[in-house]
Amino acid sequence: MRPTLIFRRFYVPVSISRLFRLTATALCAGMLATLPLSASASVADKATDPPAALSGFETCKADLQQQAIAAGVSAETARSVLAGAEYLERVIELDRRQPEFTTPFADYLNRRVSDARIDKGRQLLIEHADLLQRVTSETGVPAAYLLSFWGLETNYGGYFGKMSVPSSLATLACDERRKTFFTRQLIAALQIVDEGAISPKQMEGSWAGAMGHVQFMPTVFLKHAVDADGDGRRDLWNSLPDALMSAGQFLQSMGWDGTYRWGREVQLPDNFNFALADGRRKSLGQWSQLGVTNASGEPLAEEAIDAALIVPAGHQGPAFLAYHNFKVIMGWNRSEFYAIAVGHLADRIAGAGGLQNPPPVDAPALSRDNIIQLQQQLEQRGYSAGTPDGIMGPATRAAIRQYQIANGLVADGYPGPQVLQVLQVTPAL
Repeated sequence: MRPTLIFRRFYVPVSISRLFRLTATALCAGMLATLPLSASASVADKATDPPAALSGFETCKADLQQQAIAAGVSAETARSVLAGAEYLERVIELDRRQPEFTTPFADYLNRRVSDARIDKGRQLLIEHADLLQRVTSETGVPAAYLLSFWGLETNYGGYFGKMSVPSSLATLACDERRKTFFTRQLIAALQIVDEGAISPKQMEGSWAGAMGHVQFMPTVFLKHAVDADGDGRRDLWNSLPDALMSAGQFLQSMGWDGTYRWGREVQLPDNFNFALADGRRKSLGQWSQLGVTNASGEPLAEEAIDAALIVPAGHQGPAFLAYHNFKVIMGWNRSEFYAIAVGHLADRIAGAGGLQNPPPVDAPALSRDNIIQLQQQLEQRGYSAGTPDGIMGPATRAAIRQYQIANGLVADGYPGPQVLQVLQVTPAL
């Protein structure tokens, strides 16, 4: 008997017996724990409080207490929780720290969509079939996507983070860089305590305040968390029904379309114009007319869908057509790499195979200084990449693409070896 996963368009149903066979080896060998995406920066170390910062922190906490009370938090909660909040210098270090190297797409994807995580997801698809079917029925989000978010955020509940959320958020709310944002998050966290969802001592999460099985920020919790198990509390730490239903409700609120998938890997014809991979959306019929096929070389489906072409590792790596749900995934995390990882892991959990064109594993890793140098070189040549900030964002990719077009290079917007060599940027590794 086949499970009802509500994947509909473009999905081949996977039998329960086949899923059992797929997971048997992993179940016998045991699951290998891998570091979750959102919790990877959740370090429990507390640095010694610098005297000057500590003095300012106490004054700031008193102000935050008054702001929280003015926002409707009970005086007792505001007083007691903030009295126990500690200044965490480590949180400031993590907020300031940019990764030493930008992670190449192959490294990013392979670490997150691992065999262990795929096998564990397939096991949980069977183990929690009734709950997943209920969430899908109420929200329209297929089971494999719910598992994919859960797997990427906390390795299926394996690691929530060990930082005190009140302390982390108070520390960040008293720092000028993103004071307004984190003040809102802190007040929301106090409101969560006020409603009795969890005690301050048990409220642990990432260094930035993300919490529970699916790593909701406090404001997202307040708006989208639900009590799915009927115990009178919205508990994203200890109740899997609450966590998965909340994830489904959040995705539904952002416009998840249960009719279609996230996107798909595709093949591009020889001499394809990679300048088209600039975010523009075309119908599947228009992409077909340009020679784009599905990953196995067959024609794209005759469906009234618009899609954008994405080449995350440049013209030598895989290509994807991203549908509407891809944008919904990016509403959860504003990273194309993350959105592709969610979609691909969901496909694998549902029984699909690996990529037909895996990303090259020898792509250069660029440091933040490398990217700043690249941005400066582009600016000097008249290609605006915005303020040099060391972040490979849309403006920088657009500038690279313009430079490539002007110099007869493949216009994929990717800083490959040829671009780096011409612009005299030497990768740190």
